[in-house]
Amino acid sequence: MKKLFCILVIFGVFILPLSAAHIRGGELFYKYLGNGSRANSSKYLVTLKLYIDCSQNAEGQLEEQVPITIFTLPDNAQYGFVRTANMVKEEFIRYEPNSNPCITNPPLDVCYRLRYFETTIELPDTDEGYILSFQRCCRIENIKNMVAPSDDYGATYLCQIPGKNTLPNAPKNSSPLYNTQDAVAICVGSNFVFDFSAVDPEGDSLVYQLCNAYVGGGPGNGNTCLNCTSPNPAARPPYHSIPYSAPYSGEQPLGVNISINSKTGIITGVAPNTLGQFVVTACVDEYRNGVLINTHRKDIHIKVSDCNPLRASLNPDYSYCDSLEVTFRNRQVNPTGSVYTWDFGDGSEPQTTTHPAGQIQHQYADSGTYTVKLKVVLAGQCVDSTSTLARVYPGFYPGFTADGSCLYSPFSFTDTTKSRYGAAAEWKWDFGDETTNDDTSSLKNPKWTYNSLGTKNVRLIVASDKGCRDTVPFTVKVTDKPDLFVPFTDTLICDIDTLQLQASGTGVFSWSPQSNMFGENTASPLVFPKTTTTYTVALTDRTCVATENIRVNVVSEVTLNAGADTTICATDSIRFSPSGNGLQYTWTANPSAPIIDPTSRNAISVPLGTTRYHVIARIGKCHAEDELQVRTVPYPVANAGNDTTICYLDTAILRGSTDGSSFRWEPLSTLGNASTLTPYSFSNRTTTYTLYAYDTLGCPKPGTDQVLVTVRPEIIANAGNDTTIVKGQPLQLNGSGADFFEWTPAIGLNFASIPNPIALINENKQYVMRAFTAEGCYDLDTINVQVFQTVPDIFVPNAFVPGGKNNLLRPKPVGLASMDFFRVFNRWGQLVFQTKQIGEGWDGTVNGVLQASGSYVWMISGTDFTGKKIFKKGTATLIR
Repeated sequence: MKKLFCILVIFGVFILPLSAAHIRGGELFYKYLGNGSRANSSKYLVTLKLYIDCSQNAEGQLEEQVPITIFTLPDNAQYGFVRTANMVKEEFIRYEPNSNPCITNPPLDVCYRLRYFETTIELPDTDEGYILSFQRCCRIENIKNMVAPSDDYGATYLCQIPGKNTLPNAPKNSSPLYNTQDAVAICVGSNFVFDFSAVDPEGDSLVYQLCNAYVGGGPGNGNTCLNCTSPNPAARPPYHSIPYSAPYSGEQPLGVNISINSKTGIITGVAPNTLGQFVVTACVDEYRNGVLINTHRKDIHIKVSDCNPLRASLNPDYSYCDSLEVTFRNRQVNPTGSVYTWDFGDGSEPQTTTHPAGQIQHQYADSGTYTVKLKVVLAGQCVDSTSTLARVYPGFYPGFTADGSCLYSPFSFTDTTKSRYGAAAEWKWDFGDETTNDDTSSLKNPKWTYNSLGTKNVRLIVASDKGCRDTVPFTVKVTDKPDLFVPFTDTLICDIDTLQLQASGTGVFSWSPQSNMFGENTASPLVFPKTTTTYTVALTDRTCVATENIRVNVVSEVTLNAGADTTICATDSIRFSPSGNGLQYTWTANPSAPIIDPTSRNAISVPLGTTRYHVIARIGKCHAEDELQVRTVPYPVANAGNDTTICYLDTAILRGSTDGSSFRWEPLSTLGNASTLTPYSFSNRTTTYTLYAYDTLGCPKPGTDQVLVTVRPEIIANAGNDTTIVKGQPLQLNGSGADFFEWTPAIGLNFASIPNPIALINENKQYVMRAFTAEGCYDLDTINVQVFQTVPDIFVPNAFVPGGKNNLLRPKPVGLASMDFFRVFNRWGQLVFQTKQIGEGWDGTVNGVLQASGSYVWMISGTDFTGKKIFKKGTATLIR
């Protein structure tokens, strides 16, 4: 009998108007229901299961009916009419992120929307059997193991009902039922398990393998429609494989590191290092009594997500070349609570740590190569382990030297690496030559010729035979001439002198002209020219040459003029400025006086009185001498007088004196009579005045003195606002403005010389407060106290005119210690003003908007000086 297949086939299609490119897998299967209504026939329940993207809601993806086409074998001819399968149910299956504590940052978007379509068919039992087919467009875009664009390919799901030539009872068969746990987390580059196992309703034996997915559902390939989601009828068999992209195939849809167990249907292995969707198709072979009667297919898109399962992950080997104390750590951070157990391979006790990355330090007793094992456990149910080699050989010191500087001449590079254990055994040079990609070498001591100028970044990666490896950076400078340095390019000698020229650099020196010279091929020859001569030095390094010139000026005598005699002010310094051609100078003083840098051409001295200075100028063995006299004259005396303090808007008389012949004051802007020694200051702020005194005795500078006139800040006395009280009410006065106070008259006050006395009066009184300072600066202010011969009360006017004399609706409390509130309401009961401050009132506006004329209700509450509450309300008229 023939075999029954359920096949998913994908063909290239045009972009369809229904935007159906969200298919993520599918399966077509059937269930044997018994004999048909006619002799030698069978009845089947056919089910199509479509996997749809959970986020897809387009009409083209959510059809309510699908066409199922039946073909006879072996001629692949269509049998009868196309059957319609109706949607009977749908369900969503999702991966629950909290279901696996062994995964860090689990995926949140692993989800399939499953839609089930069913129809019942009745078919004659034939020798070869039938193929049932459904075609669909389209798969999702950017499938990683398919040739792009993957959403240009549709899908064909098919089943084969076996014929009697396979086994006499083969038509009485049902498809194996695959496990439905498809929503699993598969993490990039990590071990995983995916269950393709199935159960056979008849108890047939099952064998599993991975196989090709098929194309279909698009233009061509025998389809009857070019612009529809599901071709009706479907294209005739046979069907063809989807185009897999290298290195993937139907047998290796997730790469070479995964496989399926042929007995269990379980896929295991390491997921690809690429994120995204992969098409995976599993085939299960159904054997009855040892005879293969059917191969059933399931096609699904599996997502590889950016997540991290619990993993023990180490490199294959590590080299530790700095110390016997080494640090190990896992290559990834595992979930919180992971316990790492390290076996260091040296016989020491294993150690555990809960560091997020398993980091731990270990001190080895000796060098060597050790096998290190790591086991990671989480919550007692997640376990992973691995091992690596630790090469512990401290004392690796990489380095190299470079010899060369000239363009087009070879540079020599010499490895200077030292190692306590083993020796350098591998070199990888990068000479940093930007003109070529071939500037590398694996020799120990290579050479390289540069053909461009500039600084080159040379890098050596050197490794020892013990596994130590390090990178050494270095820069070399490529020039078209060697570096040549001369400390001077112009100098002066006497015609009886010998001079040593100097130059430095790497290479061969040559000087010219060579007359009157010793050592012409050295870096520092001796010359004794009789006339001014320019010498040229040439430095040759391989093929590069650099030159410099040195001019030697030759004189027969030294010229010198110390300068004219001069006069300075006593205690001042003098800087000498001699003229002449001397190169070295020596200064002395008679009588002795301090000289700063007496061997400098421009020495500085502070003579204590009239002094004669002697100077010697030299050029080699030649010299000249000269003298000058410096006379000192005392500064004229200036006395600006004593500092003083004045009140704001007051004046101060300055009292200066001098023995000079003339004087001046600064600044002049706030001085009166400034041409006298007794001007007056009228500044309103503190000012420093300077008196300059001059004479005609020879001191070229004025004598100076300063006087400070301190102006006290303006005093603004404030005795407080006029107020009202009732008879017998104590009144706390509060004055401010200065350091000292005096109230007059003192009648009714407990103290008259403090800022805040208490007044107890029974009649109206005006007090004058004088606020003053210790210097006698003062200001006056008054306060009027009106005494009501009543009990404490609050008075509110019955009308007010904004902008007029009575421009505020303001309460006038008498005998009140505090006001709780004063509120004003309009005729609709809306609050238009409120305050707690005594003395404030309403100006007839709300938020700057003028209010209409009319009556307004006011309420006021306060506490009198005895502690009694007072509440009043009434109306007032706003008049405009």
